[in-house]
Amino acid sequence: MLKEPRPGRVKTRLGREIGMVSAAWWFRHQTVRLLRRLDDPRWDLILAVSPDRDGLQSRVWPAHLPRIPQGPGDLGDRMARVLRSMPPGPACLIGGDIPGITPAHIARAFATLGGHDAVFGPAQDGGYWLIGLRHPGRAPAGFLDNVRWSSEHALSDSMASLPDARIALANRLADVDSAADLG
Repeated sequence: MLKEPRPGRVKTRLGREIGMVSAAWWFRHQTVRLLRRLDDPRWDLILAVSPDRDGLQSRVWPAHLPRIPQGPGDLGDRMARVLRSMPPGPACLIGGDIPGITPAHIARAFATLGGHDAVFGPAQDGGYWLIGLRHPGRAPAGFLDNVRWSSEHALSDSMASLPDARIALANRLADVDSAADLG
């Protein structure tokens, strides 16, 4: 899931510390490196973009990668919609602000879905960098509803939205929300 890297629209918490232009620049270059690293024949890489029209027409993202709009709503609405729109089979969703993601992390997440209904990649702040579902089209009603986003409860609230699911955790990675996270 990617936002168009415009100052004041992306990484605003980081931008309050280092400036909105610098935060947008960092996100743009971080994401381009991440996409290059994760473009792997073992999976289909699809960009879920926001805002919809600008993201679909953007020249920032590699032209060869397919794009879909995230649509309206809060982060949970958009993530649930994107996952439910995927073709049958396992699907994983990540953001672009986690510098440490490697193809090995993604491959392990997909392998984990062979024996679990869901997988989450926890972040150090109580959120997560990855969510994967074995059967995303079958996500229950209420999936990702009532999640306290941008809080230490985001992971636990998201897991609670999958009652009766067999859930596994992937590697804990660091995301970038503040200038201290850049070090």
